[in-house]
Amino acid sequence: MTDPKGTRLAGRVALITGGASGLGEATVRRFHAEGAWVMIADIDVQRGRSLARHLGDGAAFVTCDHTDRAQNEAAVAATEAEFGGLDILHNNAGGPFAGAFETADDQTLERVVGVNLLGVMKMTQAALPSLRRAGEARPGGAAILFTSSLQGIKARPNFSIYTAAKHGIVGLVRSLALELAPANIRVNAICPTVTETAMLPKFLPGMAADMDEARRRFRATIPLGRMPEPIDTANAALFLASDEARMLTGVALPVDGGQMAG
Repeated sequence: MTDPKGTRLAGRVALITGGASGLGEATVRRFHAEGAWVMIADIDVQRGRSLARHLGDGAAFVTCDHTDRAQNEAAVAATEAEFGGLDILHNNAGGPFAGAFETADDQTLERVVGVNLLGVMKMTQAALPSLRRAGEARPGGAAILFTSSLQGIKARPNFSIYTAAKHGIVGLVRSLALELAPANIRVNAICPTVTETAMLPKFLPGMAADMDEARRRFRATIPLGRMPEPIDTANAALFLASDEARMLTGVALPVDGGQMAG
């Protein structure tokens, strides 16, 4: 096959979960534009296949619910069969939740933690044999990225279950970074604040009845004075996945316009 055009990830193979929309789609497009072969893994078959067709050479789609171990293993196998290996795993899939902790039932607890924490653990386990081979073969090593959240390094009321899961990702990143460093595998997290995606209304509950007013109020909390867009998180992921970040591991990088600086 013909290598995709690009340089910063030229010749690398990336598997991105939740890659059919939102932050995942932006990262798929960014990685592909910079030379990576990208496997889009998602439960949204229609959008995933459409994105892969649109990108053309160097992109493919596999159906994957990352909470299912067998589907994770199949996604990794499909990536290796399609592109010959795996150098970058981006655990991006997850889901929002806002609501009172006190009244959350068992099903809610298990769903939120399962989607946002246990699923990324299962996918990472499935990908590690391939990533270990890449770590041995490439001087710059292999890379694992996780989409955590600003709620992975701070907290808000009525997001407690989601916050616990996202804090769990940051803890996992720090420990895995030490565990996998001898295998030449870097492990980092991206912690975006509320971003302009289709899920935005789920992250601004109670700020205002009108979404435009809610945006205005939230924008006022960002020192840079603007709402982040998916490309901002994709750019952070690109940097952390590239050899430019070859000495960065165990990092939880805020993409927040300065909110954590205060």
